[in-house]
Order: sequence, then C-alpha cells, then structure tokens
Amino acid sequence: MPHFNRTFELTIADIDLIESSLRETVRALGDARIDAVTADPAGVADLDKRIRRVNNLLGRLHNQKVFYRPVAGTYVGG
Repeated sequence: MPHFNRTFELTIADIDLIESSLRETVRALGDARIDAVTADPAGVADLDKRIRRVNNLLGRLHNQKVFYRPVAGTYVGG
C-alpha cells in the first residue's frame, strides 16, 4: 500500500508561485461564475464550491507562514 510523502522541500519562490497560481485560478473561476449567472445558473453552485476550496487552501498556506518580527526595538510595519 503506498504512503503519502509528509515532508516537502519547497523554496519560498515555489510557495510564491503556488500562491500566485491559486490566486489566478480564483480569478478565472470568478470570471466564469459571472458568465454562468446568466448562461448556466445551475453551474454557479459548483463554481462557488471550487472557489471556496481554493480560497481555503490559500488560507491554510497563509496560516503556515512565519512572519518576521524583530525581538528588540519597536516594530514599524509597512
């Protein structure tokens, strides 16, 4: 029985490319949803489900990031 690989060796650039691709997918699905509202109202629910899945994946990727914050001194973001 095959097992899943639980360790990945991805660079920050790889993760950035994955996130950019997922955002482009959401954009394309959103455009398709706008067209489907008038042409195929039954397909809107499926598109909504797909958009939700991709957005959830983007959220999980975001939540796994560790953002830099200096230990000493005042942090000025921006």
